[in-house]
Amino acid sequence: MDLRSWLGSRNGIAHRDDAADAGYTVSRIRSAIRSGAVRRIRSRWIALESAPIDLAGAAESGGAVTCVSLARRRGWWVPPDTDERLHLRMPPNGVVRVSDAHAHWGRSLAPSRPRMLETSVEDALADAASCFPVDQAVAIWESAVRTESVSLDSLRTVRWRTPAARRCLELLRPGTDSSLETVFHVRLSAWGVRLRFQVQLAGHPVDFLIGTHLVVQVDGWSFHSSSADRSRDLAHDAELRIRGYTVLRFSYAQIIYDWEHIERTLVGAISRGLHVAPLTSGGHPRF
Repeated sequence: MDLRSWLGSRNGIAHRDDAADAGYTVSRIRSAIRSGAVRRIRSRWIALESAPIDLAGAAESGGAVTCVSLARRRGWWVPPDTDERLHLRMPPNGVVRVSDAHAHWGRSLAPSRPRMLETSVEDALADAASCFPVDQAVAIWESAVRTESVSLDSLRTVRWRTPAARRCLELLRPGTDSSLETVFHVRLSAWGVRLRFQVQLAGHPVDFLIGTHLVVQVDGWSFHSSSADRSRDLAHDAELRIRGYTVLRFSYAQIIYDWEHIERTLVGAISRGLHVAPLTSGGHPRF
């Protein structure tokens, strides 16, 4: 296999020691660089012109892609309106050589891997914890757990170094279906009300149950129900209301951009006792 094809099988960029291990001699690599077939990035990396910008930036700076930049690469949830700056985990003596990059300094949780341009999942999560508000950081963690098939028990064994990372671990809960639900859960976790998720009611799960009788359904950003799905949801909502539950539905845009409205609505509902079983005319709970 020629050097360009080999690089193409490795995201278009590789450490020169990996090329040597694959059988490409120093003279062959130098010849490819001189001919313009590949380019050299500092002294230790070679790449195609088509190499991903974030990986090339990490190689140029001697760091590794981390935080939200790694989240994008691996398909984790990314908070809306997050800027496109490259986030790099940098060694203590590193120099950021990419304009407008965001550097995460400090000792890594994982061992140093000089031939890798992506940081470990654990280090990326720790960096996200320090970079985002706690609700969004926990949502990134939740997405990583689902995407990477990392167990919560495994994360509990990590020696997290920052209070922010330990707080994310404390708030992380298995079982939510989406990062949007995680944002909602974290924001309500400090309210002191009983909050459960994915509870079976009237034959179907509900996203959240506050107290015993206030149901909250979260319609995510990709929520485009078919007519049959929408009819099923409306029928379930109606059945819950018949049984004495209050049902509230909130959209992605409301949760992300209009939280004050949601907060006012929930405060009003709880203040009116809609989260507890309704009373009969005799003053006793109906259920």
